[in-house]
Amino acid sequence: MTKNVSTRVFAIIWLLIITTLLCTPGTKLPKVTWQDKIWLDKWVHVFLFMVLVILWGKVYSNKKIIQNDTRKIFFQIMLLGFSYGIAMELVQKYFVPYRSFDLIDILADGVGCFIGYLISVKRFVKS
Repeated sequence: MTKNVSTRVFAIIWLLIITTLLCTPGTKLPKVTWQDKIWLDKWVHVFLFMVLVILWGKVYSNKKIIQNDTRKIFFQIMLLGFSYGIAMELVQKYFVPYRSFDLIDILADGVGCFIGYLISVKRFVKS
């Protein structure tokens, strides 16, 4: 398997993991605990979406494209990741039992996407 194919497969697997976690019914999640005091759920959102953007950034960093276009592609990946986060909140609200729409989760997703974008640019764009 080529390097780009394996990177793409890993990015797809990560996307499936996030989708599975976000579509888990609320009854399967831990009850209110000390984790609420440190907003662990929000930090998890930041991490999941940061890694998502970095992985897809890695996929597209292997393409032969002009460096300025690479930044634009990473920005588009960030926007797509953020849109996916919003869409998943709507899925949770309307289709996943005992889950709800949470604006703070969307904010955390956006922060994660933005951090992922910054890391991708720093790591994969050659100056």
